[in-house]
Amino acid sequence: MSEAQLEILAGRAGLAVDWIDANGQPQRVAQHVLEAILAGLGLPADSAEAIETSLLNLQLEQQNKRLPPLLTADVGKALDLSRYFHSHSQSKVHLENGESLEIQLDADAMLPGMIPIGYHRVQIEDQHFTLAVAPAKCFSIGDALQQSAPRAWGLGVQLYSLRRDGDGGFGDTRALETLLRAAGERGADALAISPVHAMFSSAPQHYSPYSPSSRLFLNSVYAEPSSILGGDALDRAIETTGLRDELQRLQALPLIDWPAATRAKQTLLRQLYEDFVDEDSALMSDFQRFRDLGGEALENHCRFEALQAVSAAEQRSLDWREWPEQLRNPDSPALLHFAEEHAHLIAYYAFCQWLIARCLDRAQTTARGSGMAIGLIADLAVGADGAGSQAWCRQDELLAQLTVGAPPDQLNRAGQGWGISAFSPEGLKRNGFRAFIEMLRANFAHAGGLRIDHVLGLQRLWVIPLGAPSNEGAYLYYPVDDLLRLVALESVRHQAIVLGEDLGTVPDGLREKLSERAILGIRVLLFEQDFGAHFKPILAWPDDALATTSTHDLPTLTGWLQGRDIDWNEDLNLIDPVTANRWRENRHRECEGLDRALRQDPQNFQEETQGSAPTLDASIRFLGHTRAPLVLLPIEDALGLVEQANLPGTVSGHPNWCRRLPGDCSALLDAIDATRRFELLACARLQAHERDR
Repeated sequence: MSEAQLEILAGRAGLAVDWIDANGQPQRVAQHVLEAILAGLGLPADSAEAIETSLLNLQLEQQNKRLPPLLTADVGKALDLSRYFHSHSQSKVHLENGESLEIQLDADAMLPGMIPIGYHRVQIEDQHFTLAVAPAKCFSIGDALQQSAPRAWGLGVQLYSLRRDGDGGFGDTRALETLLRAAGERGADALAISPVHAMFSSAPQHYSPYSPSSRLFLNSVYAEPSSILGGDALDRAIETTGLRDELQRLQALPLIDWPAATRAKQTLLRQLYEDFVDEDSALMSDFQRFRDLGGEALENHCRFEALQAVSAAEQRSLDWREWPEQLRNPDSPALLHFAEEHAHLIAYYAFCQWLIARCLDRAQTTARGSGMAIGLIADLAVGADGAGSQAWCRQDELLAQLTVGAPPDQLNRAGQGWGISAFSPEGLKRNGFRAFIEMLRANFAHAGGLRIDHVLGLQRLWVIPLGAPSNEGAYLYYPVDDLLRLVALESVRHQAIVLGEDLGTVPDGLREKLSERAILGIRVLLFEQDFGAHFKPILAWPDDALATTSTHDLPTLTGWLQGRDIDWNEDLNLIDPVTANRWRENRHRECEGLDRALRQDPQNFQEETQGSAPTLDASIRFLGHTRAPLVLLPIEDALGLVEQANLPGTVSGHPNWCRRLPGDCSALLDAIDATRRFELLACARLQAHERDR
């Protein structure tokens, strides 16, 4: 087998054979890793003959001049069509508003940049394609606030962590509405929440919000039914199911018992559905319209949920890749027969999607009604579980045989494997970016903003063969300019801001691309320091990224000051005592460095208060004075909590995604410390706006 031929195949498939790690050191992907990843991309490479065949097939595919179903362009800029058409060809552009334009390609077969923003149908000769014309930038914070130098602030919360009386063991949309009203009253313009993607209804033991079944649909257990169906309907269902005592028990637990709480909520939802279909109400018409508008995508997701439910009842695998052949394809005749047999069950899952969609609509309406310029900021996970609904429904567009993660770096020396699948670059192009566009629309639908987790994945993703260690991966490159144009187009159409989580090993040029599109990066206080623990001064913070104290994958600021994350790593034997001591010494230097930076503001540390509170107050004021258009304060830091939501690298031992906030959401923001910090932040933001406008 020729190693050179293997590397040529990898390069043409979009894989980086050579790459630079987080320490600036050159790395090369091993031959066996390339073989395995290429197999996951549908390009066998385990022999010289296989490589030759894959190279030939790929070359033929890339050399053919077949017009793709969708092309993207920037508004006001010409589009090069010389690959597909002759110069001076006549085109007819059917605009999405119903009008038509007759445009001739120029001498270089360029389509002039005179087509407005939107999705339009273009006919040239006997060929048709969709042209997505993108605005220069996304809808921005300045657009939302109608300010030239916006200095907004908001909160971040893990939705499940909220408490309210009658919540059944985890936060829901009623608790979210309550928090939105309270935050709006205090001057917040945004509330960022954890992902609400559809999980596996038949596998409640899988509850990480970043490992969903589908990013097209929603986690229905977050719905608060009485807000849509009425309190009487909910009370009847609780009585019929006999769940009252169980719901109260779950509510009283210090940590979320996801399997038990999910089963209880699903039992309740099933009873609500049975009662719902027996009534002739206006809501039924709304449900039917929702289902009709959901079309094939909604129907397939609900069929998948039903297939998993039947598989669970028969104690068969829930992984569609292990199902009988006739059930692996959503378009197979066997699925039509299954759908007829289980029509009632499929309709129940559609009812669940309708309920949570309407609940989230209410939450965003509440946010805007409470004075928020942005409101909810949804969180888009970087991928979906390869065994889930999205991978089953969009098999040509997702890589179900590869998982996504991160290469080894300073924080994770073994690398990270997230157990989720990502889009296929070639599959996206073949299908006119259908799966990407529908995902964007689904996640913009109920929010005023969208946080794209690991936005680096729009340019490249670290992909790993199934079952391989996370350090045996490679970077797979994506059509980043096409993807960014589509993000900008959908952002403007939905009048919603875009945040890009750009932490980690950032490829050259990506942050500049994000900034040009008005996609805000993320700067975390804990990371804004050099190796000498010198923290970046206030005016050195950029104006093209939001500022925050911490994230869900990092210690809270109080926890960081106390070294709680180091304690957890040592207690769980993730590091040895020698490493733990070295980490604590480094942390001590970092804490001293932060203290020095904060003391440059004479307003800080005026009182002789002990503990972490003065540093927390000063840090929040510090961020408020930066040039960041948006400061997002995690609610854990507003309250001064110690424990973090998730400890990366653990699946047990640490209660990831199970922590609840200390107190009812109706009074949570009234705590003395929290009230003081909101005032500090709001005042600092106002001063920063006056300084920079």
